Amino acid sequence: MEHVILLDESGNATGLADKGTVHTDSTPLHLAFSCYIFDSAGRFLVSQRALSKKTWPGIWTNSVCGHPAQGEAIADAVRRRAAHELGMTLDEVRLVRPAFRYRAELDDVVENEMCPVFYATAGSEPAPNPDEVEAVRWVPWVEFVGSASGDGITFSPWCRLQIEELTGLGADPARWPAGDPADLPPAARAAEPAGRPGQPASR
Repeated sequence: MEHVILLDESGNATGLADKGTVHTDSTPLHLAFSCYIFDSAGRFLVSQRALSKKTWPGIWTNSVCGHPAQGEAIADAVRRRAAHELGMTLDEVRLVRPAFRYRAELDDVVENEMCPVFYATAGSEPAPNPDEVEAVRWVPWVEFVGSASGDGITFSPWCRLQIEELTGLGADPARWPAGDPADLPPAARAAEPAGRPGQPASR
């Protein structure tokens, strides 16, 4: 069973739930992450959720999202999901918004997450998993921000909210400062190794 980590209002783990059944019209608060991937030219990878997805099918959003497993460092979860959804390896993975939280509804399905946000750089080109991703595009960040704030393409509500916070970090994503790991939900801090989460591991 693929699971999600349930949280109390302070971000402490309270148990596990089956990922396949947790998203309903009364989804409990749980731990997740979002990641924004950039290439060496500074372009951003925007992705479209597969049309077969139970939640938010066909919606355009940030590069990759997911849920850490129990005992899994959240940066490791970012890398795992990037490999699974996008067929990609990542170089730098940097925590930038540790305390992001949101709740959103679509067609009687609710998302209710504490969702730390990461910046990452691509170590390979995407090869999307069709069960997860309908399409991807490399776009200039400024162009993406403009389109996400307009009335054209429909973007996920969490992505729109995250963009508002990320643009406050500066115009150049490569220069976004690292977030303070002390601001992560306690359930996310519990699995982190010593040091700063989201930093490249020594090899």
